[in-house]
Amino acid sequence: MSEAAEKGMKTRRRVLGDAHVDRAEAAKTAFDAPFQELITEAAWGRVWSRDTISLRERSMLTIALLAALGNDQELAMHIRATARTGASKEDVLDALLHVAIYAGVPRANHAIAIARQTFAEMERT
Repeated sequence: MSEAAEKGMKTRRRVLGDAHVDRAEAAKTAFDAPFQELITEAAWGRVWSRDTISLRERSMLTIALLAALGNDQELAMHIRATARTGASKEDVLDALLHVAIYAGVPRANHAIAIARQTFAEMERT
């Protein structure tokens, strides 16, 4: 495993939690293993692990980008990750307000509904 992959796995676990990463690793097959390795090294090891901005700020950026692009499943996962990144509900709302202005009200409206549902689920557990 490369240094970036090792750093990426550590950051991935810090942000998403051991349970999520363990499930993803257990579900990995020979077919998608190269993809899992790519995201661990590139996304988590080379981008999320940079020390130029905080995990809170990266979390907000990621949520805004996922919402703007309509990546709903990833959006819910990253909203759950706010429990570990330090981004608050208010931070998420501010990020989604930016989505409304720069990417469209329908995308933001849909993302806000996902955020509300995800935060409610997090409060129940």
